[in-house]
Amino acid sequence: MIIAYARVSTEQQSLNRQIDLLTGFGYDKMFTEKFTGTKANRPEFDKVLLLLRKSDVLVVESLSRLSRSTKDLLNILDELDKRDVKLVSLKENIDTSTPTGKLLVTVLSAICQFERDLTVQRTREGLKASRARGKVGGRPKTDCRLIEKAAKLYETKSYSVKEIT
Repeated sequence: MIIAYARVSTEQQSLNRQIDLLTGFGYDKMFTEKFTGTKANRPEFDKVLLLLRKSDVLVVESLSRLSRSTKDLLNILDELDKRDVKLVSLKENIDTSTPTGKLLVTVLSAICQFERDLTVQRTREGLKASRARGKVGGRPKTDCRLIEKAAKLYETKSYSVKEIT
């Protein structure tokens, strides 16, 4: 059986692109969800894992649809391998039924994690540099007295919002 899985992270995102690619590949059953990949338990993906049997194929648009961390991805791949389930990733052109496919998955997932770690590191360094120059992130602190004064001015109906701000 070929099982397709498509996921986007938010309700506002569309699954159409992934569904079109997966339909072009062909499948017997498809599962879709709008759920962040950073969560360990994704309801539809959990159903996929329960349904997969020996010699089945799990097809995804890209490895990023399965997981966002290398560790989690490698755990999923290990579980699929133990159950003799093949994974096909269309974007990366990977087929884990081949030794080359298994190697590529390991290398690509490590590179993805490296890129994510670099982004986190650069963000932290940027925040540290900004703080050293006296800049503070986040919302500006508001003076409650100014807000009350603005509300009172607005209630008089003598001033527009533009005049008050």
